[in-house]
Amino acid sequence: MANSAQAAKRARQAEKQRQHNASMRSAMRTSLKKVYAAIDTGDQAAANAAFRDAQSNLDGMARKGIIAKNKAARTKSRLNARIKAMA
Repeated sequence: MANSAQAAKRARQAEKQRQHNASMRSAMRTSLKKVYAAIDTGDQAAANAAFRDAQSNLDGMARKGIIAKNKAARTKSRLNARIKAMA
């Protein structure tokens, strides 16, 4: 429990930011699932469209520090490799 007004405020802010980050992380996972689903169906056009959205989402998450920059790069690389393998 916070012992000062400042600590109480920081606790409130931290909780609000944690919930926001969790929401953004969930949206990122959903965009990745859409790419995987398009790859599984074999629809390369849909996979490319979903990949563009996921790529933007991953870059934004990395820029805001919600995920590491290398994790975003690694994920994009693996997705792109799977899409290219479809051809």
